[in-house]
Amino acid sequence: MSRKEVSSKPRRKSTTSVFYDKDFNSKTDTLVYALGGLGEIGKNMYCFEHDDEIIIVDAGVKFPDDDLLGVDYVIPDYSHLIKNKEKIKALIITHGHEDHIGGIPFLLLVCSIDKIYAPRFAKALIEKKLQERKRLSKTKIIEINGDSSINTKHFTIGFFNTVHSIPDSLGILINTPNGRIVETGDFKFDLTPIGQNSDYQKMAYMGATGVTLLMSDSTNSEVEGFSISEKKVADSILEITKNTKGRLIVSTFASNVHRLAQIIKSARDCGRKVVVFGRSMENVVEIGLKMKTIDVGPETFISPELINTLKAEELCIVCTGSQGEALAALSRIANGTHKYVKIIPGDTVVFSSNPIPGNAISVSGIINQLVRVGAKVLVNTPLSSLHTTGHASKEEQKLMIQLVKPKYFMPMHGEYKMLKFHADTAVETGIPRENCFICSNGDALILKNGVVSRAKTRIQTDSIYVDGNDISGLSTSVIKDRKILADNGMVAVVVCIDSRTNTILCKPSIVSRGFVFIKENQTLMKESESLVYDALKQSMKQKVTFGDIKNCIRNTLEPFLYERTNRNPIVIPVILNHKDAMQKKNEKKE
Repeated sequence: MSRKEVSSKPRRKSTTSVFYDKDFNSKTDTLVYALGGLGEIGKNMYCFEHDDEIIIVDAGVKFPDDDLLGVDYVIPDYSHLIKNKEKIKALIITHGHEDHIGGIPFLLLVCSIDKIYAPRFAKALIEKKLQERKRLSKTKIIEINGDSSINTKHFTIGFFNTVHSIPDSLGILINTPNGRIVETGDFKFDLTPIGQNSDYQKMAYMGATGVTLLMSDSTNSEVEGFSISEKKVADSILEITKNTKGRLIVSTFASNVHRLAQIIKSARDCGRKVVVFGRSMENVVEIGLKMKTIDVGPETFISPELINTLKAEELCIVCTGSQGEALAALSRIANGTHKYVKIIPGDTVVFSSNPIPGNAISVSGIINQLVRVGAKVLVNTPLSSLHTTGHASKEEQKLMIQLVKPKYFMPMHGEYKMLKFHADTAVETGIPRENCFICSNGDALILKNGVVSRAKTRIQTDSIYVDGNDISGLSTSVIKDRKILADNGMVAVVVCIDSRTNTILCKPSIVSRGFVFIKENQTLMKESESLVYDALKQSMKQKVTFGDIKNCIRNTLEPFLYERTNRNPIVIPVILNHKDAMQKKNEKKE
């Protein structure tokens, strides 16, 4: 499969909707749908469509699971946006985390977007991404804040400040011809925040003036109570920095800028020099220093080459690897393969993080290795308070719902169980169960005169696996086939035909590998052969191509095998043409 190419020719503007639903009027109704971010944590991308306009909120990536070897990123399927690229009026970014901005370079490969609206810190991160890919000059990035507004033909968009683990995070108010939508972005409520505070007054005002649909962050919907304040974490880190006698190594999320600022400030206040390791960490620190989000002087930092010139109690190492990533700085330090740092007895390693679900084994392995080589390891516990989330717990989610007072509710940004728990929380606050919509990627909601309903058809969406910069779908197809082969096996159907007379010469022969044990399933194989034979005889009453024959085999056999075995093997048709027919065909070519 060749790489998809984007045509440079101008396309004729069309306002025809490619979304077909008898209850949907493309001229007067408003569509809301997600291409990513529902049923998963990652690749957040939410779209709002009315007539000839589409507003996109966020364009993120998802990092691949351990079983997706060779895949760099997972992004949404942009097919719907490509078909409607003339409608796209703006891409709006809520904050600068990778699951919200990481997909922008890939989106710009297939869709030309004139304007990207992003808050200050996210703007700097996006500029760096596009600069690395030499696309910065082709896209205008406009800085926004809580007081900004965007006006298009059908949409009026406003913003409000929220608290998250990165500076300048925003929630969005979207006024549509059919009602008002609030999209929270990622948020929490921190009553002693580091950085900007939540805009409680705006949220309350929106609730008082009427909100049709609330789309709210669901990440921590299973967590009871309130999340602890970032200030408490800062106090804990300062206390550890004061009391640590040897070298201090702190690992956290590179994207948690407020945490990084507190770690670096604590090190400075305790007379330690700071060394930063990890490409993502270095980029964020560089931008943070430039914007004064990390408010320390350049004298606080030293280069890696000078590490061995300092006493142990004069050094603080800040690095990536809090999730046990094999190639991250902390993993290489633990394994003794880091260029500049080797663990020596007396070192203290602090994990200012919690393992993301699925990473607990990797993190445990790193901790074991660190302890084995003589380090003292401190991890987050309810007593140590070395980490706090950037997402709202259950009581904070209730507060958001009570402030905004929506008529309808759609949980977003979470796995299915998180969406379900969040919908239950919304019902507890008084929203009717029938007004809560738990959606999947591709599901669409229709706004019509202030009433929200679920559409009967879906938007095309899927996960696209990215290998390097290739978003052609080749990697996706290969990986899907490999997974099917591993899980369900394959079935080869060998058919002998005579293309001169358009007839099938004998009953097909079926071979199974990794699907079922043939000796124990003779009846199934014979039934399959007969079914395919009958289908082909019927199909070949008319003139057919080899492609038609292959489709006939697949369409006949796949549903039958699934019905009988509840498995979906790859069906591979093999067509053997009569020798005389092949000879005649070759003569024609000559």
